[in-house]
Amino acid sequence: MKNILIYIVFASCFISCKSNSNTDNVEKKPSDPNVVVFNDTQLKNEGVTIGYPTMRNISSQIQVSGTVDVPPTNLVSVSFPFGGYVKSIHLLPGMKVQKGEKIATLEDQSYVQVQQDYLTAKAQLNYLQTDLARQKKLSQNDAATIKNYQLILSQYQAQEAILKSLEQKLQILHISPKNLHAGSLTVDIPVYAPISGFVSQVNVNLGQYVNPSDILFSLINPSDLHAAMAVFEKDLPLFKPGMTGVVYLNDDTTKLYPVEVILVAKDVDSIGKALVHCHFEKELPHMAPGMFLNGRFAIGGGTSVSVPDDAVVRYFGKDYIFTTDDGHKFYMQEVQTGNSENGYTALLPNKNIDYLHTKIAINGAYSLIGALKNPMEDDD
Repeated sequence: MKNILIYIVFASCFISCKSNSNTDNVEKKPSDPNVVVFNDTQLKNEGVTIGYPTMRNISSQIQVSGTVDVPPTNLVSVSFPFGGYVKSIHLLPGMKVQKGEKIATLEDQSYVQVQQDYLTAKAQLNYLQTDLARQKKLSQNDAATIKNYQLILSQYQAQEAILKSLEQKLQILHISPKNLHAGSLTVDIPVYAPISGFVSQVNVNLGQYVNPSDILFSLINPSDLHAAMAVFEKDLPLFKPGMTGVVYLNDDTTKLYPVEVILVAKDVDSIGKALVHCHFEKELPHMAPGMFLNGRFAIGGGTSVSVPDDAVVRYFGKDYIFTTDDGHKFYMQEVQTGNSENGYTALLPNKNIDYLHTKIAINGAYSLIGALKNPMEDDD
């Protein structure tokens, strides 16, 4: 029994010593959750390189927002000077139309009345013209007929004015006065597109009566699209015609479209913003008025402490870099970043970090944060 107890104690000591020996061979990991250690092999495999921040000239930028817009001359509201009933419509919103293309037909008895009035006035003018010639001839031989001649002349001139007025109305109705006769009277009048472009609104339906003041259709000529960007009043003096920038659509921030400032508005709205109108450097067929835009404009620059873009990682809405003393042990440090340009990002002053004398991971920062925040589990 004594021999068995000695054996158990010896075995326990042996196991304990072996366990202590294995623990000593395990690499001790940093307890700080913001510290990660890489050996030489890991540094090489992950492409982590060490360097110092440098001073670079990086432009300051202003972030703005706005919309795609067109000048008033490219927006057309189509109405008709005469009231009438809508007989046919040839448009849908988004359709492309050409200038002079028939887009609708109106009908009304008043159109026939204008034509009838014109033919009546023309016939009356012809009669007065004949009578005027006769009275003129008579007045040459008889002074007593001069008064009659003057009366007929005044009637002729009044009738001529009426006829000219009715000719203008016919032209508005797209009816040629020269070709109008009793057998060509029509109750239907076409409505033509005044510009080439796209239909933005259709405000009428079949059978509807429209007044001269009603807008039937709205058309847009997209040949002169521009970006109307809203700028805060305090930043307005920084914008000048000829200044360049880039804009992008909200649903695709990777595609940047160069623009140039062409006009800076002088009126400020109720929330302290004014519009800066910008010309697109090239035609953009897929753009449409009303699309929302974001933009960036360089407003000058200066030297700033800068690091390569790959040195900065964004984690849960904050920016970080990794500093190091010995090239193996890396400390994750929160930083405030400025603008980015040509592959470099400016770092705003930090009283806790002397950037120019601090070694950092200038490449491979995402590998470091990946190892720090997603560590591999130890094998059993």
